[in-house]
Amino acid sequence: MKIVVVGLRGFPNIQGGVETHCEELFPRIVAQGCDVTVVRRKGFVKEDPPMKTYKGVTFKDIVSPKVVGLEAALHTFFGICYARKVKADIVHIHAIGPAITVPVAKMLGLKVVVTHHGPDYDREKWGRFAKFILRMGERFAARWADDIISISTVISDILKQKYNRTENVHLIYNGVTVRPRIPASAYLSSLGVEPKKYVLAVGRFVPEKRFDKLIEAFASLPDTGFKLVIAGDADHESAYSSALKQLAHERNVVLAGMVKGEKLYELYSNAALFVLPSSHEGLPITLLEAMSYDADVLVSNIPANKAVGLPADCYFDIADPSALGDRLQAKLSRSGDRTVCYDLGKYDWDHIAGQIREVYSRRLGVEI
Repeated sequence: MKIVVVGLRGFPNIQGGVETHCEELFPRIVAQGCDVTVVRRKGFVKEDPPMKTYKGVTFKDIVSPKVVGLEAALHTFFGICYARKVKADIVHIHAIGPAITVPVAKMLGLKVVVTHHGPDYDREKWGRFAKFILRMGERFAARWADDIISISTVISDILKQKYNRTENVHLIYNGVTVRPRIPASAYLSSLGVEPKKYVLAVGRFVPEKRFDKLIEAFASLPDTGFKLVIAGDADHESAYSSALKQLAHERNVVLAGMVKGEKLYELYSNAALFVLPSSHEGLPITLLEAMSYDADVLVSNIPANKAVGLPADCYFDIADPSALGDRLQAKLSRSGDRTVCYDLGKYDWDHIAGQIREVYSRRLGVEI
């Protein structure tokens, strides 16, 4: 069973929720007997020399044209042409921007699976043209994809209500790998923070993550004895990311940069509180990762976050300007007095890989 995966930037060591999803998922699908090639965007590949394989997954690196709003779609088009060339059994497209190429894949005779990671047209960073492309991608996926994988009930509802698409829509969640907690090391010291004395946020520096609002809310608190650490960066420097870094500097926020692997796990393990103030998410892997370390969490009350089913005091009202600061104060005032344990059974990556392998098998009429 030959699968070609397109739509993502690539992995490993490339930030982004879709990228983390694919990095966890496809080595497991290879282990279940599939031949998987991931088409990566050359501009995001940092290894020298570039990897040819990773945990059994084959890489095909293709140039990604720098066209605002169309980079993902154009690169996916090239990836689909490659999939046709190598006679892939299935092309698996990730995200709705790249899904605008679904009609091309179908015209080339390919079987198409699309994973819908969220309504990206709601992201604040996109202009009118980019949002049009994203909406068309979602429409084309709903109309022509052979199978659609929805990572949350919110997305399944969008497909049903907007497009009346219920057939061959598979609710398969994002996952998380539960790892041992990592004790504080010299890395935390290098950031100037102490275990259980900092608030952690993780993500790309884009407007919808609302890290600027988090910094302002944290700065408005009386002296709590805690520091704010933000792990992440911008894919490409922008006016927003530059202003965010300047604001962080002025407010003595610790910017850890784009962190992966052991350093990120150490940050999760020793945080007093994890905060996700986003205005837009699909099913946030960073939240699941924080939960896997039994971290206390505080997240915006957007539908994607509410679908996780956290206790009421873990949410703040995104429409209330003072709510984030109030909840931060309440959480930090009782930090250390709370033991948190989450049920992450439905977010197991091995189970998720089996579910997606089953989608492939059914589409091809192959016995599992």
